[in-house]
Amino acid sequence: MTLKKVLIANRGEIACRVIRGCQELEIPTVAVCSDADLDSPHVKLADEHIVLGPPTPSESYLNIGKIIAAAKKSKASAIHPGYGFLSENADFAQAVEDEGLIFIGPTSDTIRSMGDKAAAKAAMQKAGVPTIPGFSGLIGDVAEDIAADIGYPVLVKAVAGGGGKGMRVVHDSSELETAISAARNEAQNSFGDDRLILEKYLKNPKHIEVQIFSDNYGNNIHLFERECSIQRRHQKIIEESPSPAIDDKMRKKMGKAAVDAAKVANYRNAGTVEFLYQSGKFYFLEMNTRLQVEHGVTEMVTGIDLVKLQLKTAAGEKLPFTQSDIALRGSSIQCRIYAEDPSNGFIPSP
Repeated sequence: MTLKKVLIANRGEIACRVIRGCQELEIPTVAVCSDADLDSPHVKLADEHIVLGPPTPSESYLNIGKIIAAAKKSKASAIHPGYGFLSENADFAQAVEDEGLIFIGPTSDTIRSMGDKAAAKAAMQKAGVPTIPGFSGLIGDVAEDIAADIGYPVLVKAVAGGGGKGMRVVHDSSELETAISAARNEAQNSFGDDRLILEKYLKNPKHIEVQIFSDNYGNNIHLFERECSIQRRHQKIIEESPSPAIDDKMRKKMGKAAVDAAKVANYRNAGTVEFLYQSGKFYFLEMNTRLQVEHGVTEMVTGIDLVKLQLKTAAGEKLPFTQSDIALRGSSIQCRIYAEDPSNGFIPSP
């Protein structure tokens, strides 16, 4: 199987990154853009481009129908979703699959199951991956009893959540009802899904994520970890590899757990397993079913081009190495710059 032409369903840095990977493998590329992005770098880098429409994301980069139509019009054989936008949208991956195109990422079934925090946690428990203590089902009218069994403080968390939305820390029973109501409303407004789970709240744990990669033949590896504990508004600011918080023994344990997570999820292509680490123990937090913004940190310390590996395995190639072939080389760090408006409560500002 070969990738005859790849459409990149994204813009900005990640679109340019994927286009460069395709160019190095001599794969023709198609950029998509809104009217406002017609002069953007990714459009100029690609071999061809298709304008999706107005700059509103729902009319361009989030419009599944338009992106599928662009792929068919350009005769692209595969779609790379990048990160953000539709990259973790199971319906988009399903639509790509239904059209007989290659989705450069995990299957729609994997995206759907790992995007549901309750289902993902249950799958990890089945695989023996450590999970945060808490109630494994959805919380309902017996939330107060569940919280008492777990022990305060607890964390109310949206099943479909992300980026800190639909989350509330509860320190005692008097706060529980209000927190559940607020989290449920925020989850419904943000994700269209008001289901919640309840977990033990870990105060100031380390946040460590492990890069995983799987081919289409059941071969799974990890490419070590990235330390991402320094965050603002639940968004990562500093990413570092290797993590200074763990030793080699713990690194091996976390890497094995990440590979076990990939296996139980029937994973393929690039992904990340996130853990919380505290007092010598680690717990599964979530799986990100896409290439992450921070993938370059891993590339620097392993010497492996993750984007080209995505393209090659999507085309049907097997992983060209085993776990024992991969070694850490030096260290790498990435810093993000956030634009905020200090005159308006430091809200994010474009």
